[in-house]
Amino acid sequence: MADPGKVEGAVYSIPLLLPGPSMSPRLLFLISLGLLMLAGQTSALTEGLYCGHQVCYDVLGVSREASKPEIARAYRQLARKYHPDKYRPGESRDEAHEKFLLVATAYETLKDDETRKDYDYMLDHPEEHYRHYYRYYSRQLTPKVDVRIVVLVTVCAISIFQFYSWWSSYNDAINYLVTVPKYRIQAAEIARQQGLLNRTKEKGKAKRSKEEIRQEEEEVIRDIIKNKIDIKGGYQKPQIYDILLFQIVLFPYYMFTYISWYIWWIYTFNIKGEEYGETEKLYLIRKNMKISQTQFDSLEDHRKKQFLEQQLWLKENYEAYKLEQEEEMKQKMALDPRWKRYRRWMKNEGPGRLTFADD
Repeated sequence: MADPGKVEGAVYSIPLLLPGPSMSPRLLFLISLGLLMLAGQTSALTEGLYCGHQVCYDVLGVSREASKPEIARAYRQLARKYHPDKYRPGESRDEAHEKFLLVATAYETLKDDETRKDYDYMLDHPEEHYRHYYRYYSRQLTPKVDVRIVVLVTVCAISIFQFYSWWSSYNDAINYLVTVPKYRIQAAEIARQQGLLNRTKEKGKAKRSKEEIRQEEEEVIRDIIKNKIDIKGGYQKPQIYDILLFQIVLFPYYMFTYISWYIWWIYTFNIKGEEYGETEKLYLIRKNMKISQTQFDSLEDHRKKQFLEQQLWLKENYEAYKLEQEEEMKQKMALDPRWKRYRRWMKNEGPGRLTFADD
């Protein structure tokens, strides 16, 4: 009778791995572990991740040690074979299209070093399901363009629009000032003094028409108004350093300048106790009024001198000045006929009543 543990006719006896009481617990554990690893390898190939339930290397017919040229060569051969426009009669166009997409997906996965590294890690560690999902979808959803380039292009676009808008507002202000008689007369007088409006008699072909002379005079007056009038506020002449791009680039310089100035202010006036100069007094007046530098610069010079004479850089003096201005405004409103009509209407009619009276 043949021994059940050996195969007849064999030169060497090979033990059969049959379950039974003779199998050791250690061998049974190794077999179970191998089955679990095989099941884990299969579960790692999930639909929706990379090549789905197929291994990308098998799709292209290459090994895991294949180089990039070998992967590219295999992809080109399979792409020509399964391209939907080159399918052979008897094959379904949809099947060829699906195979072509699978080949393209496998190539996209293996041609990139980072993606191929993540894919190899998934094959070697099939039990880390959540990590594989996170790595795959985070890479898929990550923008292909560098975020820094996007930010730079956005800032440049905003800066261009900002400069164009400011320049348009400045031109609108100049066009308005040219029509104001006061500024127009002053500009024409300056032009005559400078000899820009002296009309010499022209003869022959060099003689110009009245319309050409008028347009030239308009340009001369416009240029004088541009050069002589210092427009402040939102209609001032735009400067290239005021746009957003330069403000961002020069921000470290501005911050260093402000910190240095603040330290100098503390040391000079708080520690050494020196008196304020005219520039420092005007700065404190502007801070008390809570207005911007542009708004303060737009004030007339005689008003600034008046502020200095009233010593409004002192907090108590400014509070008294503020109360005085509020009382003066109340008196003006009390004497204004329009405010009187408004108060009479509020007292007699009120906003809650509907009336067709003309007053």
